[in-house]
Amino acid sequence: MKKCVFAGTFDPPTAGHQAVVQTCLKLFDEVVVAVMINTAKKPFFTAEERVALLTKLFDDAKGVKVISFCGAAVDLLKQEGTVFYVRGVRNTIDFEYENADYFASKKLMPELEEIYIPAVQENIQISSTLVKNSVKFKKDYDFYIPQKIAEDMKKLLEAKNV
Repeated sequence: MKKCVFAGTFDPPTAGHQAVVQTCLKLFDEVVVAVMINTAKKPFFTAEERVALLTKLFDDAKGVKVISFCGAAVDLLKQEGTVFYVRGVRNTIDFEYENADYFASKKLMPELEEIYIPAVQENIQISSTLVKNSVKFKKDYDFYIPQKIAEDMKKLLEAKNV
């Protein structure tokens, strides 16, 4: 059984994240979608809220497991028993960042196999930051998030008075 990990902050999950997971499901039997917890960051949504959004988003996708994790990606890969680490890239800036991170991680876990999945053209501009800025400035963000979780996200935002 081939398994990969796709980790990120997913704050919030976007249509781009969804597309990466859908591509992973064509390549792997199991995709672990891991909400990474970085105590140095102040996320918009709690880890539990992000896990709930992702769980709902992929509730009908056979082979997707959603978890949260606090620690290094290489430790997550070891915990999940896989060497395949998937990264979504939208542009050369993402690629350069991910590539630098890859070389550092490869020193910690030589067996690591990092797989870059390029964004489809209609998702190139989508980012969690774009969604958060759209919310902040009260602009439409529906195109950037999966419709399956749109109402849940709006309810979470209303509860936060955003």
